[in-house]
Amino acid sequence: MGSKIKKTDALAYHEFPTPGKIQIVPTKKHATQRDLSLAYSPGVAEPCLEIEKESQKVYNYTSKGNLVAVISNGTAVLGLGDIGPLASKPVMEGKALLFKIFADIDVFDIEVDTKDIDKFVETVKAIAPTFGGINLEDIKAPEAFEIERRLKEELDIPVMHDDQHGTAIISAAALKNALEIAEKKASEVKIVINGAGAAAISCTLLYKKLGVLKENIVMCDSKGVLRSDRQDLNAQKKEFTTERDLHTLEDAMKNADVLIGLSIGNIVSPEMLLTMAAKPIVFALANPDPEIAYQLAVDTRDDIIMATGRSDHPNQVNNVLGFPFIFRGALDVRATKINEEMKMAAVHALADLSKQSVPEQVNITYNKKNITFGKDYIIPKPFDLRLISEIPPAVAKAAMDSGVAQLPIKNWDSYREQLVERLGTGSKLMRLVTSRAKSEPKRVVFAEADQLSVLKAAQIAFDEGMAIPILLGDKIAIESLMKEIQFDEDISIIDPKSKAEEKRRNEFAEIYWKKKQRNGMTLLEAQKWMRERNYFAAMMVNENHADALVTGFTRSYPTVAKPMIDLIGKIKGIRKIAATNLMLTERGPLFLSDTAMNINPDAMELAEITRMTDKTMKMFGLTPNLAMISYSNFGSSRSDSATKMSEAVKYLHKFFPKINVDGEIQADFALNMEMRNEKFPFSKLQGKKVNALIYPNLESANISYKLLKEIHAAESIGPIIMGLKKPAHLIQLGASVDEIVNMVCIAVVDAQSRKK
Repeated sequence: MGSKIKKTDALAYHEFPTPGKIQIVPTKKHATQRDLSLAYSPGVAEPCLEIEKESQKVYNYTSKGNLVAVISNGTAVLGLGDIGPLASKPVMEGKALLFKIFADIDVFDIEVDTKDIDKFVETVKAIAPTFGGINLEDIKAPEAFEIERRLKEELDIPVMHDDQHGTAIISAAALKNALEIAEKKASEVKIVINGAGAAAISCTLLYKKLGVLKENIVMCDSKGVLRSDRQDLNAQKKEFTTERDLHTLEDAMKNADVLIGLSIGNIVSPEMLLTMAAKPIVFALANPDPEIAYQLAVDTRDDIIMATGRSDHPNQVNNVLGFPFIFRGALDVRATKINEEMKMAAVHALADLSKQSVPEQVNITYNKKNITFGKDYIIPKPFDLRLISEIPPAVAKAAMDSGVAQLPIKNWDSYREQLVERLGTGSKLMRLVTSRAKSEPKRVVFAEADQLSVLKAAQIAFDEGMAIPILLGDKIAIESLMKEIQFDEDISIIDPKSKAEEKRRNEFAEIYWKKKQRNGMTLLEAQKWMRERNYFAAMMVNENHADALVTGFTRSYPTVAKPMIDLIGKIKGIRKIAATNLMLTERGPLFLSDTAMNINPDAMELAEITRMTDKTMKMFGLTPNLAMISYSNFGSSRSDSATKMSEAVKYLHKFFPKINVDGEIQADFALNMEMRNEKFPFSKLQGKKVNALIYPNLESANISYKLLKEIHAAESIGPIIMGLKKPAHLIQLGASVDEIVNMVCIAVVDAQSRKK
């Protein structure tokens, strides 16, 4: 089971609800006539005149300093070839999205309709004043070399062709660490580069800077080894010819220490791998199929150190580890170029980060107990949140040391804090949760699988490798819908009412009856309830026929919650189950509790809700900072509502002092750290960013999350049920497909956590 993208899904993603993947968002107020007068005429004249007097002030008054152009002519689009500038635009928009979500860099994608080097360079030079940096993308070799060389010489802003240097930087960092683990010296290893395009040549140049000797390098293209007697080589390839009597990749690999694959899939055989030296290092970076499949390689050589470009194997060499953070560092010191010193700084920073103790959030994201430096971890994971605070400072410092920085950084601690704040968007958390779900998918029961949206969510969860769906409902109806959406996998379909399920239905009824026989229930009633899908689904989870369930699409919340509480029951010591909503906001993830279950909880129940919220947040690898909110601040009101919040806090401080919670406090003070620090310096939340709000009643919590959701201030995930013995999660009546998929991820992660 692996990630599969269907054509219809890909097209719908790009077309709806708005065509494309990026948009322009104003950064200044624009509600009043005065705002517009400041934004345009006459107010705009003042910054124009200041910039005319001193050109560098363009960075003070415009977005130039955080704006990168992703520029292509579409002549070498990854996996697609020369498809032209117009067809390359979705790829360039995708690159823009990655710049934004990983490093908070704004991007205009620009597609240039020319293959002529002079015209391309002239066009980029003409528009360069708009930008703080230029990222060249998907331009074929050898033209890419000349275009980059000229633009770097003729422009005073950073220019980088990521196809060349991105892979080079990431793979060089991985190679540095792999050599250390294999106990080999860069100056002594024999290295084979299979592929001779822009990326391969850039990689090889960078490996030489690590100490690899030219005489120990053999490069191959589609026609074989680059030999000095070949007459069909361009200037770039001629630099890497060899005098040795080698003709094929198979010849070159004999006794080689390192193989770097930048070519096509499945061209390296196990027999070829066996001819390499002891402790071979193999980077099979062709995508989507490596030069040799990962499992085949590690089964062939147990001493191999292996990397690929794929996310489903250890040691993923992924350009997203590099380009966002390299440009971030370059922009932040207003570098005039990205030079070799800056690239090498990124190499060493990435290599060094791999050796640092891995934060628990990274372990949790990848569902590992303890990720440590070694043959299966030679390069940081793409979702490691430390990348933003480690790579840009290294690049910025190298720019300063090499004399290309125009705005030196003076306070490095403050700079690192600013970098971390740039990644405050809550959607980052769901990327981590999704990645974690994929690392160990669980069996999830979809109790309403005969609903199109639910079935579509199950299909996505399966195709993405997040979950193993179990579909409940009318088999004929489900199979008909599956055919309609081309869900043609071998998926378990169960109809609780069917003759085929009679034995299991009666077994479940017997268990349920024994549990409830002293509460007035008869066996006949229990058998009747087991024909109902939510009861049957709950029993499947109870009896380990499934790991989690998702339901609620067609019925009201109380109706669906009842069988969950009745059959699954509460965790020992929990008086009442509760619900929290995860809100993905621009300031980061924010949990709101209790949004669905307890109408007017008392102080002890509020304390319990707080403890469960704290535990749920830790399940996601977050450090909880919880505020008990009210219309009152620390005793300013003595109403029953405010007092119960204060009593809950006192109880928690006394008996659970490790929980970071305080209140009662008004919502604005809870969320505004500066206001809170100034007015309430005694608070246990002093200096902490609050990421959870505990409400005094269901009414206020429910209104808050729905209001935030509907005004598009946040995406809502949940309600997430807390306090049940087994993972059972309820979706909102009529939830969207995306909302259901998000809840499936939550259910899988919940099941993973309980297993641990």
